Amino acid sequence: MMTMRKLLFFVISLCVIAVSCDDSTDRLGSQMMPANDMVQTFDTVYYATSRTVMAGNVLARTSTSYLGQFTDPESYTSIKSDFLSQLHCTENFEFKDSVVDNKIKSTILYLYMKSYVGDSLQPLKLSVYPLDKIMDPDQNYYTDIDPAKYYDVNSKPIAEKWFTYSDRTLSDSLRYANAGLECIRISLPNEIGQAIFDDYRANPEHFRNTDAFIRSGLPCSKGFYFKLEAGDGLLVSIDASQLTLTYDHFSRNDSITKVEYNVFAATEEVVQATHFSNINLESLVEDTQATYLKSPSGLFTELTLPIKDFMNSPHRNDTINSVRLALTRYNDVVQSGFKLNIPKKVLLVRADEYYNKFFENYNVADGKTSFITNFNNMTNTFEFSNITPLVNRMIHEYQTGTASSSYNKVLIIPVDATYDTSNNLVKLCHDFSMTSAKLVGGAFDKVKLNVVYSSYR
Repeated sequence: MMTMRKLLFFVISLCVIAVSCDDSTDRLGSQMMPANDMVQTFDTVYYATSRTVMAGNVLARTSTSYLGQFTDPESYTSIKSDFLSQLHCTENFEFKDSVVDNKIKSTILYLYMKSYVGDSLQPLKLSVYPLDKIMDPDQNYYTDIDPAKYYDVNSKPIAEKWFTYSDRTLSDSLRYANAGLECIRISLPNEIGQAIFDDYRANPEHFRNTDAFIRSGLPCSKGFYFKLEAGDGLLVSIDASQLTLTYDHFSRNDSITKVEYNVFAATEEVVQATHFSNINLESLVEDTQATYLKSPSGLFTELTLPIKDFMNSPHRNDTINSVRLALTRYNDVVQSGFKLNIPKKVLLVRADEYYNKFFENYNVADGKTSFITNFNNMTNTFEFSNITPLVNRMIHEYQTGTASSSYNKVLIIPVDATYDTSNNLVKLCHDFSMTSAKLVGGAFDKVKLNVVYSSYR
């Protein structure tokens, strides 16, 4: 049996051994590793070339429409826009049973505007034409859509209207009666509303849903073309379009009449297609002193990444930790109260992926071959903090002989992004607001790629 003194000595010995082991463990690796095997990092700069390319005809997948014409005071380029829109019929649409004299009192189109570029008091003239061809909701429509294919170009418009963004002929209470939105009010011939009401009484199945309504053959059931006829200096975004029919109907006691409204509105369930025409963009494409971004349907910046420089670098066998790319914006030179906004968000995407229907396939930035970033007001840049996965993929394609002729080209595109409640990117589309940015680049100023390598030495 162990004496008390021996037991105490045994416990103290164990503690000393434990402390000694713990004290040396944290240095064990560094003591065993040779000094020249430590990880080292290296900072290197490469240079990408850039140029401006035409956006061309882009996918017009948006619920916002645009109307007007505006000339950019900075670049002297112009954009003109008008749009086509179907109307949504709610499920099992109904009129009131007790319409006074079975008469429609008014038939009015409302275009609700949510923003504008230019002079809010600049007058524009629009004409309204009924569509005579159905727009397929399953078809992709682009910004070069030809309105002449969807209405009778030889017919007269059913309505014409001069308008401004701020209608000073109305009182403030009327101007802002609809959630604070400015509104274009267009009176249509009342025969149109009456024909819709009469058909409802005779053929209620035409009002079962939107598809039935569009195919009913009723006046304007296929939608409208809102054509810009005259004016420059104002372009407005249309948040919603609606056809409103008003009538009187008897209340329950049959002694009082009330005004009732029935609405057919343009919603996300139906086709809304904006037609854009850009003027004088060629002058910016030919500018070799800088590159440009312009939306909507305007200009992209194309970058050619220096992948062969990576391959020929002394660090070609080292690990790429990060590749940072920053596009610097030139400040505006012209002082104007009507200058365009800077794009809020841009997408960097491989050119091959974009032209292989990136937006048509509902793709979003994946952090591998496509990246999204916000404009940084503090640094005046669009910065992509780490595009290493993209560079590594390009290097791999070059090494394995699987690279396409444009494998190292990427596009910078103004975009509009939608996020869910967890801040996950769920939808990406072209930016259709009027924006512009002039970037450092072109034939004489190359774009820096700041690269960090690591290696064992």
